[in-house]
This record gives sequence, structure tokens and C-alpha cells, in this order.
Amino acid sequence: MKNKLFSYNYVDTPVHRLSGLTKLVCFLFLTFAVMFSYDIRVILLVMVFSLVILKISRIKFSQIRLMIIYVSIFLVTNAVITFFFSPEEGVKIYGTRHVMVNLFSRYILTQEQLFYQTTKLFKYASVIPLGIIFLLTTNPSEFASALNGVGVHYKAAYAVALTLRYFPDIQREYHNISLSQQARGLDMSRKARFSKRAKNALLIIIPLVFSTLDRIELISDAMDLRGFGKYKTRTWYNKRKFTREDITALIVSIMIFTGTILVSVFINHGRFYNPFL
Repeated sequence: MKNKLFSYNYVDTPVHRLSGLTKLVCFLFLTFAVMFSYDIRVILLVMVFSLVILKISRIKFSQIRLMIIYVSIFLVTNAVITFFFSPEEGVKIYGTRHVMVNLFSRYILTQEQLFYQTTKLFKYASVIPLGIIFLLTTNPSEFASALNGVGVHYKAAYAVALTLRYFPDIQREYHNISLSQQARGLDMSRKARFSKRAKNALLIIIPLVFSTLDRIELISDAMDLRGFGKYKTRTWYNKRKFTREDITALIVSIMIFTGTILVSVFINHGRFYNPFL
């Protein structure tokens, strides 16, 4: 099936060999670093780093194409809404005002606003590859065992694993229902009007909801029959020990996070990098 979302990618790479817990901690450190800083230099460095790791992970563009489209729509929408509601936010932040284009009414494009929104755009865009790497290179069962190994209760860890497994399952189910409905004459092609396609999509979502509820009940019954939750601890089939690669990945992530904090505190004297001073 094409364009799978959130589906684990079975490839032997250094990233795939890392522990699920290591990838989670690295993802959090790098994400916090990007979200904390408004220094576009730091953000671009993290973006380049994440793209290199994405390349090493050997994740194909066909796997993430649909995700990239959705994210691009979100980024454009966010940029438009930000300018619409706060066209002078950059001026407030940087304390200067250099007019570029007088659009209409109070909507005047300034260098400060453009720089602020560009930085904000790259902030969001740099986190996307990190999330893709984490989702597509982490075995849900192995990740659950790693969480349990650091003290998270196995019920909560297992719930996380089921959630990660649920996304590709629900997409597969949607695809199967869509094909069945189209075989019965439901038009989902681009030839049909948008309003008709939206109406036909509802005819797919309704059986999808009911099939999802059936799946939840089936999994719940299976877990009860196997005595899930009876004991305080449990063993895991998929479990990895920490290796030198895990330690190296953690050290690199911590160094990037620490470097971001140091740049903000000692160089920028705040979260924002101001090139207009």
C-alpha cells in the first residue's frame, strides 16, 4: 500500500539499531532545543542534522510524501494566520521597524516580521524530520519494552505500543473500505465534484468507525483472555540493551541541547537572535 503513515520501516541502519528509549530521549532533547531557541542559525543547524539522520535512516520519500503535503499545508496556513492576526509581532520583538511593502490598512510587511515568520517556519519544519525518524524507525513493541525498563508501568507502555501500531492499521482499513465502496460504484476520483467526494468520504468514515470499535473490542477480549494486567511485572519479546551507539546518540543530543541554551544565554542574551541591532 502506498503512502503509509506512521508505519515502522524495517531496515538495518544505525538509527534502527538504537534503543526505542534512546530515540525518544534524543527526539525530546532536539525538539526542546528547537522550540526554546529563536536563533535561525541554531535552527538551521538542527534541521541539517535531522535531514542527515533522515538520509541515514533510508526512509523513502514515497513513505512520507503524504505527510509532507499535510505539514506543508499546515505551515502555509500558520504563516498566513500569524501575519493576519499579528502583522507587527516582529517589530515588537526586535524593537526596530524597516518597512518593505505597504499592503493595505494596517497590514504592512516589515523586515522584522518577515524574519520572525521565517524563523518560526524553520522552527516547525526542523521538527518534522525528527518526528518522522522517531515514528518510522521505532518498533512499537521494542519501544514499549524500553519504557518499561526505565520505570514506566507496563500497562502504560503497552498502551503506547498499541497507539503506534494503530495508525498504519487504521489507514489500511480505510484503504480497504474505500476500495470496496468504489467497487460498488462510489466515485472518489478527481472527476467527481469536491462536495460529492466529501459526501462519499463520509460513507467510508462511518464503517471505518464501526470496524475500529470492533477491533478495540477484539483486542480487549484477547488481552483479558491472556491475563493481561494480572501481575505487577511482565517480560518482553522485543527488548534491546543499551550499546555504545545509544550512548553516543544521547551525548550528541545533549550537546546540541546544551549548546542551544548556551547560545541563547551568553550570545543572544535571550531566546531571540536579533540581526537588526
